[in-house]
Amino acid sequence: MTIAPTTSAPETSAPDVLLELDDVTISHPRPGEEPLEIVSGYDLAVRGGELHCVAGRSGSGKTSVLRVAAGLARPASGTVRWAGQALDGLSDDKVTALRRARVGYLDQGGALVDGMTALENVLLPAVPDRRVRALHERARSLLDELGVGAREGYRPARLSGGERQRVALARALLLEPGTVLADEPTASLDRVTADEVVALLCGLAERGIAVLVASHDRHLIDAAGTTTELA
Repeated sequence: MTIAPTTSAPETSAPDVLLELDDVTISHPRPGEEPLEIVSGYDLAVRGGELHCVAGRSGSGKTSVLRVAAGLARPASGTVRWAGQALDGLSDDKVTALRRARVGYLDQGGALVDGMTALENVLLPAVPDRRVRALHERARSLLDELGVGAREGYRPARLSGGERQRVALARALLLEPGTVLADEPTASLDRVTADEVVALLCGLAERGIAVLVASHDRHLIDAAGTTTELA
């Protein structure tokens, strides 16, 4: 599939470029057939304080781009950089450690662990480094800031769709990442709640965070400073 990017990566990463995709090609394997090429020659640079939206119809490769940008999948070719550091050649464990330190990821639907409270879900990124106690108050503050502090003891089944998204966003922000990625963050939300999520994402960019979203929501596309349209 072809793409029509409206932004491109610079020849070298400037200090304020927090997320960069350089000549990235993404393909999916098919048994007995040639791999299916999803995106080819994709360039992108997102600086701190920018909100960029990867737009396009369903099946155009938006989620694939976001997963590659988050280091959750490897590109067939090309380079992904976080704050100037290339992920090429790094082990999966090293990429995971870097992602915890630098990147917050909000998957589609704001998936939470059903058996945990909202507060426990927010604290999940602190578990590998045994920082749960140290970050307990920050987690509570984030829930308060995002308007769901009163729900910290609720499990996901008792939360609305918008509340789950806010809890998932608090989780993504717990370790103070410089970059936040969100996959279809307004999907399945009513318009009022969706617009609240859009405002929250714009607020993150205003605080100097590099924000990359995948969406076909026209309100979110219009709110983004820059957009890449996938065909």
